[in-house]
Amino acid sequence: MIELRGVHLVHEGPDGEPVTVLDGVDLSVDEGELVVVAGRTGVGKSTLLGVLPGLVPRFTGGVLRGDVLVDGESVMHLPPRERAHLVGYVGQDPVAGFVTDTVEEELAYGMEQLGLPPATMRRRVEETLDLLGIADLRARDLRSLSGGQQQRVAIGSVLAVHPRLLVLDEPTSALDPTAAEEVLASLTRLVHDVGLSVLLAEHRLERVVPFADTLCLLTGDGGVVVGEPADVLRTAPVAPPIVELGRRLDWHPLPLTVREARRRARSLVLPEPPATPPARSSGGTAPAPALEARGLVVAHGRHVAVREVDLTLPVGTVTALMGRNGSGKSTLLWALQGSRARYAGTLAVGGTGAEAPVDPARLAPGERVRRVGLVPQTAADLLYLETVADECAAADTGAGRSEGSSARLLADLAPGIDPAQHPRDLSEGQRLALVLAVVLVAEPPLVLLDEPTRGLDYPAKEALAAVLGDLAGRGHAVLVASHDVEFVARVADRVVVLAEGEVVSAGPVRDVLAESPSFAPQVAKIAGPRWLTVDEVVAAAGRGTP
Repeated sequence: MIELRGVHLVHEGPDGEPVTVLDGVDLSVDEGELVVVAGRTGVGKSTLLGVLPGLVPRFTGGVLRGDVLVDGESVMHLPPRERAHLVGYVGQDPVAGFVTDTVEEELAYGMEQLGLPPATMRRRVEETLDLLGIADLRARDLRSLSGGQQQRVAIGSVLAVHPRLLVLDEPTSALDPTAAEEVLASLTRLVHDVGLSVLLAEHRLERVVPFADTLCLLTGDGGVVVGEPADVLRTAPVAPPIVELGRRLDWHPLPLTVREARRRARSLVLPEPPATPPARSSGGTAPAPALEARGLVVAHGRHVAVREVDLTLPVGTVTALMGRNGSGKSTLLWALQGSRARYAGTLAVGGTGAEAPVDPARLAPGERVRRVGLVPQTAADLLYLETVADECAAADTGAGRSEGSSARLLADLAPGIDPAQHPRDLSEGQRLALVLAVVLVAEPPLVLLDEPTRGLDYPAKEALAAVLGDLAGRGHAVLVASHDVEFVARVADRVVVLAEGEVVSAGPVRDVLAESPSFAPQVAKIAGPRWLTVDEVVAAAGRGTP
C-alpha cells in the first residue's frame, strides 16, 4: 500500500501571500488498485500527483508537510531518483521527460539507470513495445513522432522499470479513442494480473471512470473527496456524458459504463433523432470559402505525411479534423497556416472585404497571423511575457480590442486565474486557456486549433464551444483537430477524417460520427446512432430543453 497522510502544501502567491494548494490530504492506493484523480482545471491535481515521486516541492517550490508511506515506511526524505523504482511518473508533457533519441533507447534508459542486466532490459523493452502497440516505432526518432505516439512511449519508458505505483498525469489527452482504449486496457490488465497500482489524473473522465476502483475529487479548497466513483460523481462539478445523462434523468445508481447506461435507456421513449442542422450562415449567394486546398502534399524527408488532400472550409462553419495518432492532422494544420512547406498542391485563404484570396505561405508573418490564427499542440510556446495580465494586454493591443477583452475570454474558459501569475506557473489546462484567449480575441477570419481541449474540464469545454460557435455564427471558419469525440459532437458542423495522410471520410458531423464506432460519442452508443449530446436526449425525453 502507498499512502499520503495529512499532506499540506503552501506556496507563495504572486503578491507574496501564502496560497494553500493541498490541505490535510489523506489518500491510499492499495496494491492492484486504479485510482482516478478528478477536479476542475487548476485545482491542484498535478501538484498532488507530483508529491508521490518527490517532484513537489523539490522542483516547484512551496512548503510541504505530511508524509508519504510505502508499506508503512516513510519515503518523504528520499529524493526522486531514490523513489524511481517504487514510483513511476509520466507528466502532462511527455517530451519534457525524454532524454534519448530513439524509442528503443528511451524505453531502456530508466532500466540502465537502475543497473538491470542487459538480458532483462532487452526482454522488458520487447514486452513494452508489444503491450503498447508501438513495435513499429522502435527505431524512430522521438522528435518525429506525433503527440499521441510520444505519450505512449513516455508511458512505456516508466512501465519498463516495473514500479510499484504508476502515476500518470493526463495519460490519454493526446491519444485517439482507439489508442486510449488500448493503453487503458493494458494498464487495467497489469492492475488485475500483476498487482500494479495506478494513480492517474484525467479530464476526459468518460475514458477512465469505467476502469476506476476509486475516485479522488479535489474540491478546489485544498481538500479531497474520496470514494466509490458513482457516489462521488453524483454531485461532482465535473462529470462525463454518461453520468451527466444519469443525473439529469435521475437514474439510481448512476451508470458508469455504456453497457449499464444502455440498459437504463431501454425505458426511454425517444422520437427520431434531430436532422443535420442547417449551416450557420444564411441568406443570399453562398460566399467564397474561407479556405480552399487542392492536391495538398506535405513530406518529412521521405515520409509523406499529407497525401493529395482536398479541403474546403466554408465560412460560418466549425469543421473537426479527426483520425488516429500519426495520421497527419497537425502537419496539415501547419501547412494550411502557411508555415509548413508543401511538396505539391494549391492553397488559398479567402479574403476579407476588398482583399483577394491568397496563399498564406506567401504572406509576411504578421499578415499571416492576422488572416489565420493557429493554436498548436504545444500551446505554451506562444507565451513569452512575465504575467498573465501582460499576455492579455499585449493580445488586446495587437488585435485592436478594448482593454480587458482577453481577460474576460480567459475568465470564461478558466475562471479564478490570478492575473499577476507567471504563465509558466499555471497548470497545463490554464496555460492552454490563456493561449486560446490571446489567439481567439483577435477573431481572425480562419481559426485553426490543434487539440484545444487538452487539460480543460467540462465547463471550460462548454465555454470554448460557445466561443467557437459565436465566431462561426459571425462568418468565421474554424478547423479543430481533436481526439475529443465528445467535444466534436458538441461543437462541429462537419467532420473530416484522415488516415495515413489521406481524407477517408468527410461529411456532416451527425453522419460521420454515427458511421464510426471509434468516433461515436457516448450518447450515440447509449441512445442510438445520430444522437450526439446529453441535451438532445434530455429534451427529447421531455426532461428539459437543449
